[in-house]
Amino acid sequence: MPPLRSRAGSAGSPGSAGSPGSAGSPGSAGSPGSAGSAGSAGFVRPARAGDAASLAQVQVASWRCGFAGIVPAPLLAELTGDEAEQAFRDRWREAITNPPTSRHRVLAAVTGDPAREVAGFVSAGPATDADRWPGTDGEVYELRISPERTGQGHGSRLLHAVADTLVSDGFHTVSLWALEADTALRRFLESSGWAADGARAELDVGTTVPVVRLHTAISE
Repeated sequence: MPPLRSRAGSAGSPGSAGSPGSAGSPGSAGSPGSAGSAGSAGFVRPARAGDAASLAQVQVASWRCGFAGIVPAPLLAELTGDEAEQAFRDRWREAITNPPTSRHRVLAAVTGDPAREVAGFVSAGPATDADRWPGTDGEVYELRISPERTGQGHGSRLLHAVADTLVSDGFHTVSLWALEADTALRRFLESSGWAADGARAELDVGTTVPVVRLHTAISE
C-alpha cells in the first residue's frame, strides 16, 4: 500500500507520505518466519481482503499507543476514532485487492493459536523518496503490531518476510521512516542490521511529528 499520510519534507526527504512507525516495538522474541511459513507462535502470509478490518483495528490500536503523549489527546481521538478506522479499512481493502503495482505488498502476521488472529502487518513496495530509485530501492510503508501482541515474535517474522518478498521483487535496499521518539522501534531495527541514514522529516498528522529514516541492504 502506498504511504497513508503526508510527510513535510526536510533535507534528505521529500514531501511524500510516510509511516510513523509501530507502537512500542515489534515483538522480537521467537524465531523469524517467512511469508507463508507456519509455527506454533505464529506465521506470516499475504494479506487477504477479509483481513482489512483486522488491519485497520491493529493500525488504530498502534496509533493510540504510539502517538500518546506526542500529539494532543483530542487530535489523537480523531485520528483513531470510528470514522478513521472505517477509512483505514477501506484503504487496506483497496491496497490488498487493487495494489498500484505487482510490487506493492501487504503481509499479515497471524497468531499460531487456533483463532488465527491477525496480530500485525507490514506493507511495502517501491521507495517513494526522491533520493531513492524505485527500481531497486524498496520501502516499508507500514510496520504495525497490535500492542497486546508485542514481544511474541511477530515483528521479527514480519521483518524477515518482507525482506524476502522485496528481494524476490528485485529490490536491493529497503528504508523505513520511524518516529524519532519511538526508540523501541529504532532499537529493534538496529538490532536487525538497520541504521539511520541521516534523513529527517516531519510527519503531518494535524500537527508535525519528527521522523527519521532507517535503511538496510537486503541483497547484493
